[in-house]
Amino acid sequence: MMDAQQLATFEAVITEGSFDAAARALHVTPSAVSQRIKALEQAVGQVLVRRTKPAEPTEAGQALVRLSGQIALLEREALDAARGAPAGGGRTRISVVVNADSLLTWFLPALVALPAEPALSFDIHQDDQDHTADLLRSGTAMAAVTAQDVAVQGCRVEPLGSMRYRAVAAPGVFTGFASTPMILLNRKDRLQHRFVNDPAVTPPIHYVPASAAFEQAVRLGLGWGMLPEPTVTGDLVEIVPGRHLDVPLYWQYWRMESTVLAALTSAVKQAARAALH
Repeated sequence: MMDAQQLATFEAVITEGSFDAAARALHVTPSAVSQRIKALEQAVGQVLVRRTKPAEPTEAGQALVRLSGQIALLEREALDAARGAPAGGGRTRISVVVNADSLLTWFLPALVALPAEPALSFDIHQDDQDHTADLLRSGTAMAAVTAQDVAVQGCRVEPLGSMRYRAVAAPGVFTGFASTPMILLNRKDRLQHRFVNDPAVTPPIHYVPASAAFEQAVRLGLGWGMLPEPTVTGDLVEIVPGRHLDVPLYWQYWRMESTVLAALTSAVKQAARAALH
């Protein structure tokens, strides 16, 4: 049987990124944090935390990240139910990973639509929709907007709809796929390549790693890029009129009986119905 206090400390180290930050969050000394992690590692018989900056779980530790998070969430909800009010007057932390374009367009209204109680604190991670499920696998995130329709082990998956993208550029910028610079969000971003669908085409590439800046770069004429349909406004022109790319999105979340995750799932699905194809 693993010690609940040690598990909570382990979660704090991974969430906060260091032993010192975990100590501040838990209101204990760094020495106490270190002793608890050492005791947990001795009980498991494996090194669980890489002492890097930020601290990261080892492969063995990843198996405990989700467990510690689930225990913390269920404990919080049980205390709220027993006391008839939020436990200790604090907030329940929810960690979610979302692709950049969903975060820019439709996802945040889902959080605003949640009931005021229980009070929640969101830890939102951003990653490419083809990679967001990785944080579910590691246990870092409780839920994810992802392009992966196969459920991560221990998770449920539900379809949300498709985000429609248009290939656009500022007037007069596009002269051909081979010659006009392609703008990518990062090196994981493959939307533009999927639209071109020709590995022989190797245009110049600009990397602009933020959704708002990405859109501005397209509008200013730095090159062409795929933008979510709701953001295609003003004088932007489609480089292949009438052609679009639909990316199916899914909601994956921990398979557990949690009122908080159930409420979040309902709000996310409602927001997606209103915004996605």
